[in-house]
Amino acid sequence: MLTINIFVFLLLFSSSKALSCNHIDHHSLLSFYHHISSTTTLNWSSSIPCCRWEGVACQNHDLRVTSLSLPGRALSGTLTPFLANLSFLSHLNLSHNHLSGLFPLSLFHSLNRLKTLDLSFNLFSGLLQPLESSGSFLPVSIRTLDLSSNRFNGCVDPSILRRAKNLISFNVSNNSFSGPIPSFICRSSPFLRVLDFSMNQFSGRMFDGIGECSKLQIFRAGFNFLSGWLPNDVYRVRTLKEISVSNNRFSGPINGSIVLLSGLRVLELHVNDLSGGLPTDIGLLSNLEQLKLHTNSLSGSLPPSLMDCINLRTLLLRNNLFGGQLSSLDFSKLHRLQAIDLGNNSFVGRIPDSLCLCRSLTAVRLAINALVGPCMASLRSLTHLSVATNNLSNIVGALKTLSNCDNLQVLLLTGGFHDETSIDDNNLWRRSGFQNLQILSLEECNLTGQIPSWIAKLRNLKVLDLSNNRISGPIPTWLGEMPDLFVLNLTKNLLSGNLPREICGLQALTTDKTSSDLGYLALPFLLNGQEYNRLFNLQRGLLVGNNNLSGNIPGEIGQLKLLQVLDLSNNNFNGSIPDKLSRLVNLEKLDMSGNHLSGEIPQSLTGLHFVSSFSVAYNDLEGEILCGGQFHTFSAASFEGNHKLCGNVLKRKCWVVKQVEMEQPEPEPEPESLWFDILSFGLGYIVGFLAIRITSLSL
Repeated sequence: MLTINIFVFLLLFSSSKALSCNHIDHHSLLSFYHHISSTTTLNWSSSIPCCRWEGVACQNHDLRVTSLSLPGRALSGTLTPFLANLSFLSHLNLSHNHLSGLFPLSLFHSLNRLKTLDLSFNLFSGLLQPLESSGSFLPVSIRTLDLSSNRFNGCVDPSILRRAKNLISFNVSNNSFSGPIPSFICRSSPFLRVLDFSMNQFSGRMFDGIGECSKLQIFRAGFNFLSGWLPNDVYRVRTLKEISVSNNRFSGPINGSIVLLSGLRVLELHVNDLSGGLPTDIGLLSNLEQLKLHTNSLSGSLPPSLMDCINLRTLLLRNNLFGGQLSSLDFSKLHRLQAIDLGNNSFVGRIPDSLCLCRSLTAVRLAINALVGPCMASLRSLTHLSVATNNLSNIVGALKTLSNCDNLQVLLLTGGFHDETSIDDNNLWRRSGFQNLQILSLEECNLTGQIPSWIAKLRNLKVLDLSNNRISGPIPTWLGEMPDLFVLNLTKNLLSGNLPREICGLQALTTDKTSSDLGYLALPFLLNGQEYNRLFNLQRGLLVGNNNLSGNIPGEIGQLKLLQVLDLSNNNFNGSIPDKLSRLVNLEKLDMSGNHLSGEIPQSLTGLHFVSSFSVAYNDLEGEILCGGQFHTFSAASFEGNHKLCGNVLKRKCWVVKQVEMEQPEPEPEPESLWFDILSFGLGYIVGFLAIRITSLSL
């Protein structure tokens, strides 16, 4: 028995010793540990062999630390220079933490086995350059360097990569680097496959010499201030699979030589100032999956060869000057196409029937063109459809057909129909129709009749825009029962009656129901002239301005505490401004102008600290204009047309207003009243005179 216990002890001892890393590495790790803090707990205890510490890996034969990986552990502090003693370290990943300080280049200079260095998503700052006269640079062994999403600035010093000839991936995106993109990089690191300079402040022209990166696959430099155009030698890099240089200042035409990059899968040139047409043989890019050229000045017809890009999944050409007949293109070969955006161009003719054969389509935007023809009824996977501002007709028929698209979430028919009457047709609603719809916009469709009752069945609706029509009748009370509705726009119609108190019970404006379905949409959409790509970014609003509504403003509106925009302007509301409006603590825009409101502006409205736009102009309000809170930022235009209001903003002193009211002359008597007074005075005088004469005679 004793022999067995001794054996077990020796086994445990030897096992513990086998997992204890080299003492130099042990002390280096402890020094690192003492220089950082964390809201989470690491198991770095002296009672545990260091090769078993969280994030630490060792070689089996000599117990040297080869890897330190602690991403996303809420680490803060600085990097100790003692890490340089981890001479066998090949992998260092401290990404997604809160580490700060300058980039310790001298620390990594001596790590001759280091292959991966990932310090992304931290708080490192300062310049990316060696200390003066230090001669420090990254080791020859380095293959992956990721410094993205930090706070570095200044130019990228070329000397740090002087020996990094084995570098494969270099990522400095999402910092504040400026100056030119370093032109040396392909000469010192010819085996580069990934270059990412995006989301910085780089300027000037693209560098020559990129052709020397003969193995380059991904090149990103979007969201900078680069100008000119890609150098010609980029077209020699036949290994390129992605070029992403969006959101810069590039100009000129798209070089036809781009079709030589036959392996290209992603081409993102959007938000620049490119001009001219697409290369006529762009179809040679048959591996292309994403083509994003939107928001440029590109023009001409789309070349038929574009339809040979049979692997296309995303085609975004909106906000350009393209034109011509879309129906001349055969989209039927684009079986993988998921999103197409041709909005805000000058396309004419029919919407191609062949587009409806792209059964993988989930998002279609053809808005702001001059198209006619059918809607996308056969696209059962469709989630987003915008055909706004075209030359369409028969909105009732279109809605009936589209109700078969059970997955539809966004339906924008704004300004697309001009020959309509009423859409209050209960046959539009099927049991499964539009049940996933979240955004419905029928703005400026020349609609008449009342707000259709079938909308009450759309229980997932978040945004309803019926503005700029000729809809009449009362606002239905059932709108207040829509569980997810947080944008209701009924402005510029012929609505009458009161603003129903039931509207003040909209759950999505009283209780925060933010959820994952408010994420990014497949395509951006226009609402009230603004472009949005997330539902979450929409201002929650109740807009009923420019109608014929009357009665008092219900005080229950104060329950809508998540409301950001309230527009009650240009109606016939009367009575006083409800004091309970002060409960709208998230309000940013408040417009009650053009009504018949009376009384004073409630003092409590000074507590609306986020209001940046305010108007009570052209009412019958009185008293002194408030001075606290945001009221000192509002101009005289916010209060004009109220002759009884006073205060510095109107340059009208309040005591003068009161004095004028007190000194108002008695009104001139009417002529009939004047003759009555004269006659009464005359009769009184005669009666008095006769009385005196009689008295004198009797005496």
